[in-house]
Amino acid sequence: MSGQFLPVTRQECIERGIKQLDFVYVIGDAYVDHSSFGPAIISRVLESHGYTVGIISQPDWKDERSIQALGEPRLAFLVSSGNMDSMVNHYTVSKKHRHKDSFSPGGIMGKRPDRAVVVYGNLIRKSYKHTPIILGGIEASLRRMGHYDYWSDQIKRSILLDSGADMISYGMGERSIVEIADALASGIDIKDLTFIRGTVYRSKTIEHIPEPIMLPAFSDIQENKLDYAKSFAVQYKNTDPYQAGTLVEDYQNQGYVVQNPPAYPLSMQEMDDVYDLPYMRTYHPMYKKEGEIPAIEEIRFSLTSNRGCFGSCSFCALTFHQGRIIQVRSHESLIKEASIMTQDAEFKGYIHDVGGPTADFRQPACQKQLTKGACSHRQCLYPTPCKNLVADHSDYLALLRKLRKLPKIKKVFIRSGIRFDYVLADKKTPFLKELAEYHVSGQLRVAPEHVSEKVLSKMGKPSHQVYMEFLKKYEECCKKSGKEQYAVPYFMSSHPGCGIREAIELAEYIRDMGFMPEQVQDFYPTPSTIATCMYYTQVDPVTMESVYVPKNPHEKAMQRALIQYRNPENRQLVIEALKKGNREDLIGFGPKCLIRPRRTGSEKSERFSNDNKNIKAKKKKSIRNVHRKKQ
Repeated sequence: MSGQFLPVTRQECIERGIKQLDFVYVIGDAYVDHSSFGPAIISRVLESHGYTVGIISQPDWKDERSIQALGEPRLAFLVSSGNMDSMVNHYTVSKKHRHKDSFSPGGIMGKRPDRAVVVYGNLIRKSYKHTPIILGGIEASLRRMGHYDYWSDQIKRSILLDSGADMISYGMGERSIVEIADALASGIDIKDLTFIRGTVYRSKTIEHIPEPIMLPAFSDIQENKLDYAKSFAVQYKNTDPYQAGTLVEDYQNQGYVVQNPPAYPLSMQEMDDVYDLPYMRTYHPMYKKEGEIPAIEEIRFSLTSNRGCFGSCSFCALTFHQGRIIQVRSHESLIKEASIMTQDAEFKGYIHDVGGPTADFRQPACQKQLTKGACSHRQCLYPTPCKNLVADHSDYLALLRKLRKLPKIKKVFIRSGIRFDYVLADKKTPFLKELAEYHVSGQLRVAPEHVSEKVLSKMGKPSHQVYMEFLKKYEECCKKSGKEQYAVPYFMSSHPGCGIREAIELAEYIRDMGFMPEQVQDFYPTPSTIATCMYYTQVDPVTMESVYVPKNPHEKAMQRALIQYRNPENRQLVIEALKKGNREDLIGFGPKCLIRPRRTGSEKSERFSNDNKNIKAKKKKSIRNVHRKKQ
């Protein structure tokens, strides 16, 4: 099958001598055969084990015939919403419709339904009453048990029940999908597949489970927010494959939803095998008339070197999906892919990224994780790096040096983000020096997220002083390399724990920086994060202490406006916020004031000084000045 896309029509199946496909994969994204797309990985892994897979991409969910395009599969239907949760894909944090879908041809919105996994599952079940349906991907993975749903503002039951499916393969599913395929091919009924790691299934009884961990019943978490917080805390502590138990959620007259422990992490050889499969590395040619798939541009000339993250930020779902144990590819595998990349006619000599969830994690946080897993009672980096942490960039540096020397490669960038506290913890390697000298394209994007210690503690992020120390060392490295480069921070508004006073504290820091951030992210309560649990329950599920949560849309607008206080459109919101926070001292004409008390000629002229032609130059100068001030 090397050199071919997977079949998308019956005619293609016939041409390849396939009378009946083993699996039909229904996906919410356009069909992109690239290793950055989950459905492509799962399909190619199954193919490498001798199974045939066909793709139904973005079917018309209003027409049952669209799901019948490839006929009934011999073993099962696979269902995924795609690389994003369909609700996040469709809606902004203010629940307004987005205008662009980067995973659809031409960026056109509306190619998939809301809650795509549920809709596709039920659509399949209408036509095929008894064919197994297996859910996978981010949407199913993060909704595998009872969960808070931001868009309906409700606790929703496991997506397994609402979709009519038989099983969920959660997390990174290469191991579990092959075990499922082999079991089904051997004649085992899907209802008897209760033993596979990384899966969730329904059961009428739990007598077969040796030591079940009982979560609060679904009816209890619906009625009591504290019960939901307790349930989430138990789930969070059972995300490690070496320590997790079997979780059970009682749905009373509908039976039980059972979550087996996560699949074990892949070895380096297994990671290499996955990424060395014969991907076409682009989108299917059937989309050429409709337009390119925008998402491909970001990853087309990038390399995935790792998987998993032990950063454990409260607002991130990676702990639930990929886990905290780092899995990496070998240098040989990455160099091989980079060499293939250079043969692309459109390759200009620039590798856009070499990373993963966190670019500079190329090994487990400590040796213990390789055999005993990640600690359930503490984090690796928060509030300070664990004494057992092995902070070492030597392997990553060796990889980057090899890539830089490859023919036809002009520059190797790092764009997927680094963990600055981990960089500082590494006292042994010159990583920061080489980062500044070779791997930054003018601006290094970093994510301190906030400056208030109160908010940072709820984010699971390091102290603001750690970020300031990193900035100082980064600028020193830039000066030594003779390059005018800057760190551009990402900030988040309205995170649990952030009130108006904390938002003003951030605004004062931005004032001292000397420029207004172009991008601001309002906290988005997506499924299965600690911060989302805080948002709903107003309780920290780790400590069970109460947490202030900004939920009022007007207060959230004020917090966002404070971050961009120089924007004239935010004037009234900023004044209102400062008055509410008893900081009217910041309204005036002094050098520390955020805003003038009335519109003046100089304020009007400021609007014109911020036009697009001059803002980049102004920003660079401002960043340079603030760095000097901080030193």
